[in-house]
Amino acid sequence: MGTSSEPVVLTLIVLAKVVVVLVVLLTCIAYAVWLERKVVARIQSRWGPTLVGPFGLLQPLADGLKFLFKEEIRPREVDRFVYHLAPFVAFTMAFASIAVIPFGESITIAGHKIVFQITDLNVGLLFVLAVTSLGVYGIVLAGWSSNSKFPLFGGLRSSAQMISYEISLGLALVAVVLIAGSLSLREIVEQQRGLWNIFRQPLGFLLYFTAAIAETNRTPFDLPEAESELVGGFHTEYSSFKFAMFFMAEYANMVTVSCLATLMFFGGWLGPVFGPPALQALLPVVWFSLKIFCFLFVYIWIRGTLPRFRYDQLMSFGWKVLLPVALVNVLATSLVLAWRAS
Repeated sequence: MGTSSEPVVLTLIVLAKVVVVLVVLLTCIAYAVWLERKVVARIQSRWGPTLVGPFGLLQPLADGLKFLFKEEIRPREVDRFVYHLAPFVAFTMAFASIAVIPFGESITIAGHKIVFQITDLNVGLLFVLAVTSLGVYGIVLAGWSSNSKFPLFGGLRSSAQMISYEISLGLALVAVVLIAGSLSLREIVEQQRGLWNIFRQPLGFLLYFTAAIAETNRTPFDLPEAESELVGGFHTEYSSFKFAMFFMAEYANMVTVSCLATLMFFGGWLGPVFGPPALQALLPVVWFSLKIFCFLFVYIWIRGTLPRFRYDQLMSFGWKVLLPVALVNVLATSLVLAWRAS
């Protein structure tokens, strides 16, 4: 193959990876909803979706078509531009972070090195944290533009909650970065070949996972959309497909934080490799997918088990418990690394 065709081939490879990752992510989101409905139904001694397709497996398709063709009801006094912009901001930020997530080893096909990742940034962790933190703007703008007090309260709650728990989440990951000595997600995974970081940083993982649940507005920290006092919260005045976009963003964020937990603490795609070369190339992706599935199952299990916090308890826990413990964890990690280096 001539040198002049190299840019074209590389561009086609990147486009193919973008399409594949988006299709897989959208499918994961659709069936994460199905899984949640089935698991929570079992916890509550119900059946969950059973009628649409075998075992209700076509229920996500039916729900998508319903939202797509449902009549959109828009209040008269909303700020129209911001009202329409908000769900797209939440949706876009949730999906953009997946671009730097590595989900397997690199392989060589026809002389071209194929990396199981859309793009490999040497500051991939910073990119994920920056992009996911921007998702709060979609929720805040949705609450403000709706021109209604309950969505506004939900948006304000969300901004306060996310700022509070982002600090603890970031500090939990700082301890791992200190150990790895890199912000590249791929290098952090490679550093865990001898020992996963969950064994080096069990406290850091607990801090991260607790803060991640709050960051994604999931039970028991789902206060921005608390039905008991805020009706539906920030998305009360939304309907049809825009309403669905907020929940697609929520489940995309769940997948992202599960990917990050897998990469930072559980060795990413690392696992037993055996069999013929083709199987060896696919097994890392399989291990990575299974680890993400376990995290999503735990998310759902927590939702079906724990009661919701009060808002004052939520903020007190974030500032008075998680943040001090995260600071102590970073300090202790730094001291241990400095002692070993000396």
